[in-house]
Amino acid sequence: MSTPAPTPGVRRRRLLALMRKEGLQVLRDPSSIGIAFLLPLLLLFLFGYGVSLDARAVPVAFVAEQPTLESASFLGAFQSSDWFRPQVMADRVSAQRALLAGEVSAIVLLRGDFARRLNRPDGARIQLIVDGVDANTARLVEGYVRGAWQAWLEQQARQAGAELEQPVAIEQRIWFNPDVNSRYFLVPGLVAIIMTLIGALLTAVVVAREWERGTMEALLATPVTGGEILLAKVVPYFVLGLGGFALSVAMAVWLFHAPLVGSFWVLLTASSLFLLSSLGMGLLISTKTRSQFTASQIAMVVTFLPAFMLSGFIFDIGSMPALVQGITYGVAARYFISILHTVFLAGDVWSVIVPNAAALAAMAAGFLALTWRVTRTRL
Repeated sequence: MSTPAPTPGVRRRRLLALMRKEGLQVLRDPSSIGIAFLLPLLLLFLFGYGVSLDARAVPVAFVAEQPTLESASFLGAFQSSDWFRPQVMADRVSAQRALLAGEVSAIVLLRGDFARRLNRPDGARIQLIVDGVDANTARLVEGYVRGAWQAWLEQQARQAGAELEQPVAIEQRIWFNPDVNSRYFLVPGLVAIIMTLIGALLTAVVVAREWERGTMEALLATPVTGGEILLAKVVPYFVLGLGGFALSVAMAVWLFHAPLVGSFWVLLTASSLFLLSSLGMGLLISTKTRSQFTASQIAMVVTFLPAFMLSGFIFDIGSMPALVQGITYGVAARYFISILHTVFLAGDVWSVIVPNAAALAAMAAGFLALTWRVTRTRL
């Protein structure tokens, strides 16, 4: 004799009861609240105030073999710049010692004939010696010195009532981040890292925790279905993830003054898709692993590290080897960070948003479907 199928009302009450159980478990677990709300605060403060891709106040040794009014004027251009912290030294030997000791990052040397050759057709020359141990900083310092030199020549020409003759006049236009502030690049991208931690790391241990505590056996003794188990575990952590998202965006805009040029609702939609993909991946790991420790380690390696290193958050994907670039297409954070940077700094550029959102939707559907497929409702 077959058992009659439960009515929709019974299923609804059962699902709500499961969601309530998961919600109470989240509220009673201090680690979940800490990861969802305290960890975003810590990461945002760390990256917002402590990490910068800009080279400011670079220590530079300034050597003028024959001090003149012209060399003093050129030194003033460095002293008035936010990019340099010049240290005047008497000779080249002292400057080289400071460079070897790591006290300065570069040496600017003006030879004794600097003032005399300045107005000659072939012009004066300056020597720049840069510490190339940190190649990125070395390139930045070289560009800053070239810019300071060019600005000083233009100022000298204006004071003489003439125009600086150049074969090519460069007019710079910086779009999307006119302040050239790396904080506006890092802080929006950090939202993806935070949501990866909330979505994948938290859910990676929820099913494994049930097995370790022995509550999964009691749950499977009820007429609950795999889809109900999956939905009951997704919804509470989805709400928790949106709370972390709201906190992160609020801090990015109001504390760090990151410009949110695009629509908040577009950002919320993309964040929901990314959160679902992270939840699906975390639940898939948790379903196949019965140890919380193992599940958390796998989640860290499979979700957090790729999101941090292979998503374009800090390292440019275009500079990576072709093989690694191919691997990045399997990282959901790659698509989400592209949307974050676009919505925050450029606006609602649909040619960027739509394909990346479609990729996130496909990954979310794939992970959730695979998790539902492997979820067992029998011992």
